[in-house]
Amino acid sequence: MTIVQTDRPAARTSGIAPRRLVVLGATGSIGRTTADVLAHAPRGAFEVTAVAGGSDPEALAAMAVQLGARFAAIADPKAYGALKAALSSTGIKAAAGPQAVIEAALHPADLVVAAIAGAAGVEPTHAALEQGRTVALANKECLVCAGGPFMRTAARAGARLLPMDSEHNAIFQALGGAAPESVARMILTASGGPFRAWSAERIRAATPAEALAHPNWSMGPKVSVDSASLMNKGLELIEAHHMFGIGAEKLDVLVHPQSIVHGLVTFDDGAVVAGLANPDMRVPIAHCLAFPGRIATRAKPLDLAQIGTLTFEPADFARFPALRVAMDALRAGGAMPTVLNAANEIGVAAFLAGQIGFLDIARIVEEVCEQAMAGGEGREPQSISEALGVDHVARDRARALLARRPLSGMVTK
Repeated sequence: MTIVQTDRPAARTSGIAPRRLVVLGATGSIGRTTADVLAHAPRGAFEVTAVAGGSDPEALAAMAVQLGARFAAIADPKAYGALKAALSSTGIKAAAGPQAVIEAALHPADLVVAAIAGAAGVEPTHAALEQGRTVALANKECLVCAGGPFMRTAARAGARLLPMDSEHNAIFQALGGAAPESVARMILTASGGPFRAWSAERIRAATPAEALAHPNWSMGPKVSVDSASLMNKGLELIEAHHMFGIGAEKLDVLVHPQSIVHGLVTFDDGAVVAGLANPDMRVPIAHCLAFPGRIATRAKPLDLAQIGTLTFEPADFARFPALRVAMDALRAGGAMPTVLNAANEIGVAAFLAGQIGFLDIARIVEEVCEQAMAGGEGREPQSISEALGVDHVARDRARALLARRPLSGMVTK
């Protein structure tokens, strides 16, 4: 079924078949924003064949109906009964479990939106790549956890990765197809999060509610905490390294509180090209959905005269040690980004549950990375299964550290 809305313009490509989409992570922040973009896209331009979600059957059923999907998969097997009941009169097929999510990823599609948060998105996104699909990647953990295997699979299968994160999408547009060898420097910007102007002592005592209160973006809990610690920016640097083929020595971060400039590329000839937009995920989502064309969105047009001033400042590694830990993992390479990502997911979950302090997240991640290096486990995973094996071990180590509280709450190195 195709989404129909009477107040939208007809597609400019009359007579051309709609672009078929699969939306993985349909009930999350990216999935909901994707639905908004689709709701205001030209009639007949897109058709959603399948959706997948995590553990909210009612929300997934509602999204499947809204998007006109034919198939809905929920990762939590216990939610199958509720999903099936919610879809009983719609004609939409329901399925549950990790394999069902992979089945959704393999449904006929011209573009797969990969927006499942965390390492849970690795296998279904990789399955789509193996089929030679174009994947709009909004899950940075795929390339952080298994960047080497992902990029090799994409090359072998003739698949294409389109960056849906705002920073990577801005970089992608700024590059304009230029060769990686022509890039002298690539910079991702960070808003600085809710703690940008806080003292180290105040950051140490930060609560989950404070960490979730991002000044510019509306995101899920895990991404919001990562943004508050600047770990999110470290993960994005690792993602950029794989996606754009840029060495760690050319990658950097600038804190930009206004979140207008999302990424900058400096070329060998001295030219700097930046990607600018208001902080609205509809902009990169629409770019990926329509690429290489363009579609209109409800995003507010950028008015630089009204904004007046754009400011930039270096990242403070002393107050935000998670960024330094992530950059260390990027430089170390091998399995270290995989270990970093796994330990961080455990640390963030523990912080949100009130088990540890905010700065304990970085401490746990760093110690797990050090244990992996000391154990000679630094070799890069050669397959998705190897990467998930490294991920599993790192999570166990992080949980063991949690059991040995109290932690210091501060990384001082």
